Amino acid sequence: MNNYKIIDEKTWKRAMHCVVFRNCIEPAFCVTFELDITNFLKKIKEQKYSFTMAMIYAVSKCANEIEEFRYRFVDGKVVLFDKIDTAFTYLNKETELFKVVNVSLTNTMAEYVAVATKTANEQQEYFTGPLGNDVFQFSPMPWVSYTHISHTNSGKKDNATPLFDWGKFFERDGKIILPFSVQAHHSFVDGLHIGKLADKVQQFLDKY
Repeated sequence: MNNYKIIDEKTWKRAMHCVVFRNCIEPAFCVTFELDITNFLKKIKEQKYSFTMAMIYAVSKCANEIEEFRYRFVDGKVVLFDKIDTAFTYLNKETELFKVVNVSLTNTMAEYVAVATKTANEQQEYFTGPLGNDVFQFSPMPWVSYTHISHTNSGKKDNATPLFDWGKFFERDGKIILPFSVQAHHSFVDGLHIGKLADKVQQFLDKY
């Protein structure tokens, strides 16, 4: 597990918001929006990177830069992780069943794509155990250009792991558009922070 610090909820500016949303029946919320991947898709094709692995890296790097996406509950306490790694679904094309793969976030996209691709291809088990708190979850659905998506609910209100998805990209007005979704725990993340993430990810995709 990555390093974290326990938050003093007596002095934490978000303490009241955390309590309010933590007690909700459904404390997570999901937002879907579009990303322009025209430049990004062209560049990663030139580099022969997996789109999935490259996108996971891009989103994880940006989300790590926003403090609110690194908060979690550990043993009932609010903590802030120094770093968040990745966990993603990966389809076995023969069985048409997915496996969940855990990969640490690296410093460069080239390194991450290589390690993630190797790990995903070599892993035999569908599930290697419960996911840790210190991951971003990814579950792409590239078969449908959706406008909305929802997720299963474990019933665990303290599960604050953000979940990122995207659908099938398509062309519109000469641009390649990707439907993208973020599910986050409202105790830590507001619409403002989703907006910050959307801006960061789009800037990364544009400048990569």
